Amino acid sequence: MQKEDNKTDSKSGSSKWYLGSAAALLLLKGKSLLALLKFSKFGGALISMAFTIGTYAIIYPWGFAVGFVLLLFVHELGHVLAAKRKGLPVSTPLFIPFLGALITMKRHPLDAQTEAYVAMGGPLLGTVGAMAVYAGAYATDSPLLYALAYIGFFLNLINLLPIHPLDGGRISTAVTRWLWLVGLLGGIVVIVYLKSILFFFIWALFAYDLYKKYVKRNKKDVKVQSLLQKPLVNVQHLYEQGYPLPGPEHTRRLSFNTYSDLEGQQYVTVYMESLDVEHTLLLPQQSLVQHVWLNGVEHIPTPDAYQLRLLCGIDYIPFENDKYYEVPAASRWTFGIGYLGLALFLMGMMYIVHQHIGDIRLP
Repeated sequence: MQKEDNKTDSKSGSSKWYLGSAAALLLLKGKSLLALLKFSKFGGALISMAFTIGTYAIIYPWGFAVGFVLLLFVHELGHVLAAKRKGLPVSTPLFIPFLGALITMKRHPLDAQTEAYVAMGGPLLGTVGAMAVYAGAYATDSPLLYALAYIGFFLNLINLLPIHPLDGGRISTAVTRWLWLVGLLGGIVVIVYLKSILFFFIWALFAYDLYKKYVKRNKKDVKVQSLLQKPLVNVQHLYEQGYPLPGPEHTRRLSFNTYSDLEGQQYVTVYMESLDVEHTLLLPQQSLVQHVWLNGVEHIPTPDAYQLRLLCGIDYIPFENDKYYEVPAASRWTFGIGYLGLALFLMGMMYIVHQHIGDIRLP
């Protein structure tokens, strides 16, 4: 017994030594690493991934920490690929320790069918990743790989719960919004089973959002939201003529015009008559634009041209179009069958893995 304790202490000390060495390396070479990563669009993702692995490795073995974060990456990659196929610009995955990972979309889907398609991409590719880990576990009889496969199936199954902002809540928009009621009630059971404060917080936000949408639906309660856009304009011709350019603190209301294309994407064209500037901006969702403001100007002189970055604030009210949820019956059946089938498959795989290694204690 004493030998096992010494071995455990040695392992713990070794882990702390590695963490300390890694921290020292980051402190000494941090600037060099950032210089290498800042030119890559994946720099932020790699940094957040490494930090998340290091955080998990404090509590769990390194192998589990690396495998767990890679499973999260595969899941988020499914969303990225699905969004790209629909022509939606998305960010690279951002990892947050003990919260998971996420991507952000610069433009929201224009209909429930597209939203469900992007949401379905994560659990589908995530399940493929977990199956690959399970195949490796079956071939090598590795307890670590079995544990990772189980947690992979479990995480993708939890994500299928019909609760916003989980994937299941978004897939439900293309099946039937009545599934949100199932998620609202079933979420209570999951909270009691998991005893998770994080999941309770997600469920509470979802419940409050449903309350605002369907119980407290009053136009007087609609709040104006703000969006900051930073268009870059070339004013070289004005600079050469000695025309007085606005200073950094310059603010004013701008004239604007808004329109939507045939695909439902909305744009706002802003005008700054004093500089003879006309610039079209993209809105992330359908909105009722109230005002457009110039909240400051950044001067960016370059060898080729003199440019201004206009800090344009757009005040708007989100417009909820009921046609957003109009999905063809065939698509509803396709998403519904796929959604249910994937959930049953994940439950089945969890049972199979459980039979291999017995009762697994979830991290």
